Amino acid sequence: MKSFDGKYYNTDVMNTEQILRLVQSIPSKKAEPFKLWLAQVGKERIDEAYDPEITINRALDTYRKKGYSEEWINQRLKTIDVRKEFTDELKRVGVNKHRDFAVLTNMLTQVWSGYSVKEYKNLKGVEGAEKSVIKGGNIARIAKEQLERETGKKVISSQNAKEIRRLK
Repeated sequence: MKSFDGKYYNTDVMNTEQILRLVQSIPSKKAEPFKLWLAQVGKERIDEAYDPEITINRALDTYRKKGYSEEWINQRLKTIDVRKEFTDELKRVGVNKHRDFAVLTNMLTQVWSGYSVKEYKNLKGVEGAEKSVIKGGNIARIAKEQLERETGKKVISSQNAKEIRRLK
């Protein structure tokens, strides 16, 4: 994997779910505030599953806190609705593969913006976010490796949290 310093390193990687499972498995009081936050966020998402309006209100609040104007927020909501209509129409005519959605989305983006999806993301600075994610992933890897050295145990295993609790 390419590091933020431009060099390539062999790296263990995890997706978001795996990172959250890792945090859940850390037997440290210092991890407890983060675990409580995860539980709170989980509860909020379950609440949103029962009442989707909560999700919409949360998104609106987030956009407002980020300083977006009401006009921008309304335009964003319209864009989301149009995107949903677009994907629904694609599904109706038989498009159901992720790759096909990606190709057609790229074509649509090229037509309306003059940029491919990749070019548009570069224009908007998404590449900088990718560098930050890689940097954060490297920091998490270093912390994992340090914990493994200190405890003498592997952090990642095939066991899940329920199995670990049963063994204690």
